[in-house]
Amino acid sequence: MMKILKKNSPSQYRGAIFDLDGTLLNTIDDLADSVNETMAAMRYPTFSTEEVMKLVGSGFRNLITRALPEAHRSEEKIALGLRLFDEAYSRNYARKTAPYPGIPELIRTLAGRGICLAVDSNKRDDYTNILIRKWFPDIPFTGVYGEREKDGIPKKPHPAAALTLASRMKLLPEKVLFVGDSRPDMETGRNAGMDCAGVTWGFRAAKELEENGAAYLIENPEELLALLPAVKK
Repeated sequence: MMKILKKNSPSQYRGAIFDLDGTLLNTIDDLADSVNETMAAMRYPTFSTEEVMKLVGSGFRNLITRALPEAHRSEEKIALGLRLFDEAYSRNYARKTAPYPGIPELIRTLAGRGICLAVDSNKRDDYTNILIRKWFPDIPFTGVYGEREKDGIPKKPHPAAALTLASRMKLLPEKVLFVGDSRPDMETGRNAGMDCAGVTWGFRAAKELEENGAAYLIENPEELLALLPAVKK
């Protein structure tokens, strides 16, 4: 059941920006397999899926840095680990990844209601776009943004990408709901002046979402429909 932490009028939202990993798609098994292949190749300890859930969320470089033993986090080791991870993930990224139950129906319904939709992820931009095209090929997203620091665009929780997406939607930030499963997502929404819906089916606990500014806690995708009614023509 949805938990409302901030009294607001759902009718105000005209757009929604979604995180990818842990929100739209369950990518954790492919990420965990790739991390463990990397650690095994470097002869370091491997991780359970639950442990990898706590490592993800800030891009591939940070993922590998966190996975390496603290005493071995030199630039040389990080670079090697990132190269090995890139090779592993290029093989694994679509093997087990799939939308969470109810997500395809939710996205189709919202698109049909005239809600502007976009994706803001810290996953590498190429994988973000490939996976969105694979699972949501007919959805007219306003924009699909992955990690693009090489282009001078900071990762979440910096609000640059979210604000650019709102501008492309031609909406004020307060008209956009930011939907995600982690602290960086909640911080991104807050930094952009957007209300945040924290989803509890992803990689982080509800407590983390609530403590970091979620306006709503969502237990299943269908509950988002109450927050995003059809846009009046």
